[in-house]
Amino acid sequence: MIVWINGAFGAGKTTTARELIDLIPNSTLFDPEVIGGELAHLLPAKRLAEVGDFQDLPIWRRLVVDTAAALLAELGGVLVVPMTLLRQEYRDEIFGGLASRRIEVRHVLLAPAETILRARIAGREIPEDLPDGEIRVRQWSYDHIEPYRAALASWLTADAHPVDTSALTPYDTALRVAEAVRTGDASACDIVQTPEPTSETVAAGVLLFDEEDRVLLVDPTYKAGWEFPGGVVEPGEAPARAGMREVAEETGIRLEDVPGLLVVDWEPPAPPGYGGLRLLFDGGRLDSGEAHRLLLPGPELRAWRFVTEREAADLLPPVRYERLCWALRARERGAALYLEAGIPLG
Repeated sequence: MIVWINGAFGAGKTTTARELIDLIPNSTLFDPEVIGGELAHLLPAKRLAEVGDFQDLPIWRRLVVDTAAALLAELGGVLVVPMTLLRQEYRDEIFGGLASRRIEVRHVLLAPAETILRARIAGREIPEDLPDGEIRVRQWSYDHIEPYRAALASWLTADAHPVDTSALTPYDTALRVAEAVRTGDASACDIVQTPEPTSETVAAGVLLFDEEDRVLLVDPTYKAGWEFPGGVVEPGEAPARAGMREVAEETGIRLEDVPGLLVVDWEPPAPPGYGGLRLLFDGGRLDSGEAHRLLLPGPELRAWRFVTEREAADLLPPVRYERLCWALRARERGAALYLEAGIPLG
């Protein structure tokens, strides 16, 4: 299990985490800041200059998941992780990666009043030998108050168990967190657990259209980027039937007819992914009544929207967008296409 301690920069996450490992039996502190520090030595300066925060590096998010899983496999027990996560898509990617490894996450938010938070930032001790570095850290904390406020308003309080630390010492805060974990008040994050593949997979997606011929995309909670309704084909399952099942599970729409094939795309392995066959089917056009009856299960999908082909370019990863474009051309032509790595052959 992981107890993830979130909060604004300067909220006292690390000091609370150090107190907490003495209160939760068989617990270990894991600070992902260490990974960011190591990447500063491992990555070329040009790559580091492309991002403003190491959290924006996909390799950092991947290594946080991999390192946490490796630590738990080695040590067992509980990992206490003090780390600010203010972007929901990063939370989804990291927590979804942990969920795919069957690692339960208890998400706790340290939430002092903003006046208290600012006072704590202002009162940070500045080591005499590193005054400029500490001043930069302090300014960094101030600069991230607004993103923290935005996250509070949009998703953070609904996702994490809040602890008002305005009048609490780090030890008292740790007591509150330990009690919330023990009693279940800080419950496991309700996020889909999609097992990581161990070999090539076959995945079936279904394109559904509205009356304006816009295509339906969904926003999964467990990984970054938008997707088509669909998922991995289970052993012994027909791909088209798998697509129908996934559409029903994800949107509440039950297709009466087996959808027609639009695209078969062989996705080459790209470590750590294994690749495999990716199929897209034509689920047809939904009338306005069906479109307004779309249902999304909270743990798996966060949102849905109908988009034009051009709008999809801003939402889908490049590989998926190319696959969509060819599927739309196949739909226009009335003939399925075979692709390899997104390129049609034959």
